[in-house]
Amino acid sequence: MTVNQASFRHAGPRELAVALQDARHYTLALFEALAAAGYDDAARVPRLPIVNPPLWELGHTAWFAEWFVLRGALDSRPGAASGHSLLARGDDWFDSGTVPHAARWTLDLPPPGAVKTYCHEVLDRILDRLAHEADDDLALYPYRLALAHEDMHGEAFLYSLQTLQSRGAPAPAPAGALAPRAQSTAAGSAGDIAFPGGSFMRGGDQSRGFVFDNERNAALVKVAPFAIDAGLVSTAAYLDFVHDGGYERSQYWTEAGRAWLMTQERSAPRYWAREGEDWYTVRFGRPVALDLAEPVRHVNLYEAQAWCAWAGRRLPTEDEWEYAAGSNQPGFAWGQLWEWTASAFLPFAGFEADRYRDYSAPWFGTRQTLRGASFATPARLRSPHFRNFFTPERDDIFAGFRSCAF
Repeated sequence: MTVNQASFRHAGPRELAVALQDARHYTLALFEALAAAGYDDAARVPRLPIVNPPLWELGHTAWFAEWFVLRGALDSRPGAASGHSLLARGDDWFDSGTVPHAARWTLDLPPPGAVKTYCHEVLDRILDRLAHEADDDLALYPYRLALAHEDMHGEAFLYSLQTLQSRGAPAPAPAGALAPRAQSTAAGSAGDIAFPGGSFMRGGDQSRGFVFDNERNAALVKVAPFAIDAGLVSTAAYLDFVHDGGYERSQYWTEAGRAWLMTQERSAPRYWAREGEDWYTVRFGRPVALDLAEPVRHVNLYEAQAWCAWAGRRLPTEDEWEYAAGSNQPGFAWGQLWEWTASAFLPFAGFEADRYRDYSAPWFGTRQTLRGASFATPARLRSPHFRNFFTPERDDIFAGFRSCAF
């Protein structure tokens, strides 16, 4: 996969206007899919640490854009924005920095119709303001930030659709030239690609366009020679591990992995089930036969590490992954699923938090880095420099992995 030239990072006012409308259309469509299953009512949403009540999440995406664009906030801390929200209690309801996760089920939120009206009004005012903005990185920063934030929440809505097993349409078709979402493709070519190693500029050119704070600062990084899978580990390869009793053989699991496994009743990845000799999985509430050729999906870091130990392989570091993805090697396929790496999520030297102060800094040292993108990631958000991050036990996300030779 190559970097999409329509990246939001360099989008001008007209492109951003199209993308912001597409993102909001997509968010609303996913909310309607969840609402059709009754999840617009927080009382019907399971209190899980991996989901938000959909009505709260919908309002939060609009509030975030209002905070940084319409209210000109230069910081995410309370009081940093000018004026008041269009909703009388918008800050009290939708600020993720001040509203604890558990409290989002008990808020006295407006009804869905009022929240959707708020979403439309915020977007209309943003588009009106954007039409008068210069094509300048500083001026466009809050618009690009709001777009990236909503795109990430769009993917999170899909995680919720999968977690809650909603049968609603999981991926409404996008609109606009800047917004195509790549479809999942067949697994990459089998075998390793050997890279000679050397130096590369981690983080890419940061002199222009939008850059996430956790990607800074760009630095020349040396990578030793390594050999890495051309594609992600397939379902067939992971099924061999399952059939070999991989979940019962503690020698393949890290100490943290064994501790996680002790709290589970697992003999296969999340959503897998067996009928006789036949395996199937559940996708958005529908049972489907395992596709042995596609990358294994919904595995967490511990499962990826255990498979690697069983196979005599290892996970790539995020530097190795970025080096390979930026090499323009045609055999290196990425973008089907987020990919676990061997690297903890840590700041690069010289890190400074950007306006959205809670984006990266609170999570350093407690999350693991994933690289790439998934089938649900908008093309405009994809970049070989993007650092995703989740806790090691998360298997609800659209994640898989590839391995390296020792």
